[in-house]
Formats: sequence, structure tokens, C-alpha cells
Amino acid sequence: MDTRELICISCPMGCMLNVTIDGDDVKVEGNTCPRGAIYGKKEVLSPTRIVTSSVKVRNSNIAKVSVKTEKDIPKDKIFDIMAEIRKVTVDAPIKIGDVIIENCADTGVDIIATKNVDKI
Repeated sequence: MDTRELICISCPMGCMLNVTIDGDDVKVEGNTCPRGAIYGKKEVLSPTRIVTSSVKVRNSNIAKVSVKTEKDIPKDKIFDIMAEIRKVTVDAPIKIGDVIIENCADTGVDIIATKNVDKI
């Protein structure tokens, strides 16, 4: 049996969770809403993250554009995602939501722009 203490990030309450793993059985205590139980189980069984970063831009007054994964990715893929992002340079103009990298690091998740960038 393994017990972990987590702070839930599903809502602003920030509940202290105690998650007990006993084989296939996962028990979450300390949550004040149902989202806490979902978060606690997911965090110990299959943690995921949204990755944010920036990509170099050519033909613009700014050097970089902010980007993020379109949805959460497995936590163990973060370094692979960042390695691909570091290799990329894009040309302006860029619109919020433009796909910068498709299927980044074979995760099935795209990297998208989070800022508009005008061309000079």
C-alpha cells in the first residue's frame, strides 16, 4: 500500500488530498468536491500536464511567440515536447490558435500559438 499527499488543483479550494493506492484500488480523501477525487486518481495513476513555452519568430518585431499544448500530455513526455519546440522557428504573421507543431513528439497533441504576431 502506498499513500501520497497532494494539493488538488482542480478548483480554487486547493484541498489537501490523501491518496491511498492498494493494488488496483485507489482511495482519495480530503476533497470537498467530486473534481478532487478525479484529480487525485488521475495524478497518481496517469499524471498529465499542459506545456507552455515559446517559439522563435522571423519577420516580426518580437523575437518569440508564446505556445502551449492544445490539451494535456503524459507527464513523461514533457522533455520530448520541449526538445521539439526548441528546434522550431516560424514566420509571421501568426494568429492565436494557429498550429505550430502537429502531433508533437508523437503524442497526438498539437502545439498552438497563444498570441497574435504581426508581420513587419
